[in-house]
Amino acid sequence: MSASRYTYLGPAGTFTEAALRTLPEAATRELEPMVSVPAALDAVRGGEAAAALVPIENSVEGGVTTTLDELAAGEPLMIYREVLLPIAFALLVRPGTTLADVKTVTGHPVAQPQVRKWLAAHLPHAAWESAASNADGARLVQEGRYDGAFAGEFAAATYGLEPLVTDIHDAQNAATRFVLVGRPARPAAPTGADKTSLVLWLRADHPGALLELLQEYAVRGVNMMRIESRPTGEGIGRYCFSVDCEGHITDRRVGEVLMGLKRVCRGVRFLGSYPRADKVAATVRPDMTDAAFTDAADWLNRCQDGRP
Repeated sequence: MSASRYTYLGPAGTFTEAALRTLPEAATRELEPMVSVPAALDAVRGGEAAAALVPIENSVEGGVTTTLDELAAGEPLMIYREVLLPIAFALLVRPGTTLADVKTVTGHPVAQPQVRKWLAAHLPHAAWESAASNADGARLVQEGRYDGAFAGEFAAATYGLEPLVTDIHDAQNAATRFVLVGRPARPAAPTGADKTSLVLWLRADHPGALLELLQEYAVRGVNMMRIESRPTGEGIGRYCFSVDCEGHITDRRVGEVLMGLKRVCRGVRFLGSYPRADKVAATVRPDMTDAAFTDAADWLNRCQDGRP
């Protein structure tokens, strides 16, 4: 594997591969499927790949815990892009299989909650077993280990299967968010529609500790888009927080938030500032613009010089 390659959660035919292929730069890179999210990210950490695309959040199930934990631990990595991919599943089977023949099904664990109602209505007695990925589930069906796999319809040809039923989803407008992760470097220039991601560790567990973190965002008018707690492995009740917020680290309000968090937290890991996939610009209060921060700093300097 060379450092010009991008890795992704494989095998071939995953939703992750489909999301990766939406990036223009993917057309000029060698794309390498990996057996797991940790393997994809470790290839980046080891300098064997330039970047990895991995799932981080699903609109039905929330955060992808493996990715959140991998980004919080180990050698630091940074997010440089995100991709939002609408998700609908197909039930992939071997040719000639009917719905009545399907007694066992498989797919990625995140897929199961997204097709649970459909399963209850159409295959109430089918046994579910999880696979490493949806595409790996398709491979297992190809090998005869299961009767059907929930995967992207586009994976059928890769594994010699047929889409018995298509457009399966319990939730309308279901989507998965993927992030392109590389080694730490200077963030891309702000676009006006950006997101900043962090991992935060509390200095001490006491009443109001989480509120202190939230106030760093609130008092500067920075919208928190996602916050999830994850165990640190240090014992029961010990958690870190994975957070996304609107804005770029070069925005004064966001930079002030990061400095405030650095003061009150035991640890802060900066995961990057990068363009939002939906290209929605943040709504910034007039008193929280860069100009407002600059004006306040100028006033403070004049006060210190004796000319308020």
